[in-house]
Amino acid sequence: QYLLQDVDGDKSAAPLSAYCFMTGFVNSVIFSAVFVWCAFQTGNTVQLSLAIARLFSGPPGQRDLSFHLADQQALCSLITFILGATIARIGDKIGCKTRAWLVLGTFIQCICTMAAAIAIWKSGQGSVADVRDNPAWSNALSFVCIGFMSASMGLQGIMGKRLNTQFTTTVVLTTTWCELMVEPSLFHIRRLVKSRDHKAVAIVFLFLGGFIGRALLDQIGSAGTLAIGTGIRFII
Repeated sequence: QYLLQDVDGDKSAAPLSAYCFMTGFVNSVIFSAVFVWCAFQTGNTVQLSLAIARLFSGPPGQRDLSFHLADQQALCSLITFILGATIARIGDKIGCKTRAWLVLGTFIQCICTMAAAIAIWKSGQGSVADVRDNPAWSNALSFVCIGFMSASMGLQGIMGKRLNTQFTTTVVLTTTWCELMVEPSLFHIRRLVKSRDHKAVAIVFLFLGGFIGRALLDQIGSAGTLAIGTGIRFII
C-alpha cells in the first residue's frame, strides 16, 4: 500500500534537484565528446532540419548529399530520447506519481546510464573532442552509449513532468528561465517563495551537474564519469 501511494510533489524537491543535477552531469559527457545534447532535443531537432536544408544548398551536381556524423549522432539521440519517453508510459499504468513507479523508473534510468558507461568503455574511444569536425566518438559502440544516455533523459523528463512541480521536466531550462523571470515574487528576497525558489534550485543544480561532470571527465574519462553517474542514479 505504501509503494502504491502517490508522493507529495511539494516534498519531492531533493530527488528532483538530483534529477536536474544528472541532466547537467550526463550532458557534459556527451557534449564534450560530440557536441550533441542528449537531453536538450531542441538543438538536435534544429540540427537535423539544417541537415535536410543542406541537401538543397548549392547548384545541382555540387550539393552535399552526405549524412554527416554529427547529424547521425543528433538523430540517434532524438530517436532514443523518444523511446525513453515512451517507456515512461508504463508509469501511467502503475500510477505516474506512485512511489513504486518513481523508484522503478529511476532504477531504469540507472540501468541505462550503466549501459552507456559500459558501451563507451568497450568502445575504446576518447572523451573530449578538440573541434566539432573531429568528434571523440565515432564507432558503433559510441552510438550505443549516446542512445542509452538519451533514453535515460527521455524517461527522466517525462517522470519529472508527471509530478507537475516547479521543476517542470528537469531536463530543459529555457522554460524554467522564462518562468523564473516572469515570476511576480522574483525580487521578494526576504521570504521563501516556492514557485521561484524551486526554479532557481533546478538551474543551480543543473549548472553544478555540468561543472562536476566536466571536471571528472578530465580526470577519469567518459566511462568513469558515467559510472559515477550510475551510482548517483542508484542513490536517487
